[in-house]
Amino acid sequence: MAGLPQPAARSSGRPGFTVLIPARLASSRLPDKPLADIAGLPMVVRVARRSAESAASRVVVAADDARIVDVCIRHGVEAILTRSDHASGSDRLAEACVQLGLDGDDTVVNVQGDEPLIDPDLINAVAGLLTASADASMGTAAHRIASLDDYLNPNVVKVVLDASGFAHYFSRAPIPWCRDQPDTAWWESATQGIGFAPLRHVGIYSYRARFLRSFPGLPAAPTETVEALEQLRALWHGHRIAVHLADKAPGPGVDTPDDLARVRALLAAV
Repeated sequence: MAGLPQPAARSSGRPGFTVLIPARLASSRLPDKPLADIAGLPMVVRVARRSAESAASRVVVAADDARIVDVCIRHGVEAILTRSDHASGSDRLAEACVQLGLDGDDTVVNVQGDEPLIDPDLINAVAGLLTASADASMGTAAHRIASLDDYLNPNVVKVVLDASGFAHYFSRAPIPWCRDQPDTAWWESATQGIGFAPLRHVGIYSYRARFLRSFPGLPAAPTETVEALEQLRALWHGHRIAVHLADKAPGPGVDTPDDLARVRALLAAV
């Protein structure tokens, strides 16, 4: 079906990496979200199977509840039980690294548990950033923003890159902001490829395992607290984040009942 990213074939020539999928049962907007049925499969299982179409050598769900682990095991997906009191997904992943013995330069890719349409090629690209960039502790992705509404929307996270393709800053604010032109005039020139195009951050991350294990112990950054963006902690403490520029937006994630209905409809039409 047009618009749905298609699975990538495995490639034995790529360096191995581990996909970790944090899954938390509680959700204020969509209760029991990881277990929600999507075209006959629990969402977390569908995310794991999609991730297994990447070049990952291992795909593991890091769950906060035994019900998620049981569902994964019944469907042939590797899963581990982590503490239920983690403050964030990265804290859960850090515990998973310890449980799985991942450390040093082992590459870990964090695929969100509510991304059933994740593109396996995107997973491969973000994993490969750490192979290509020896001085990066993390990798992530971005794509060109398609509309002025998204550019101005605080729920759409923006990123500005430096000359080497590393993240310079992330913000919920519309960045970069053109001082000398009205919003619409600058937006029109940017979307036509003139000047500095704004980029939307995509919430997928790769980590060096040693960094991921240490990340929860880093003091929160003032910028992180203000923006409510955890990746700003890494920049604040001097770590570099390499960014893959994707040529299209990823498939829709699932945060609300409306999102779930939309993804169900997309997959039912395939």
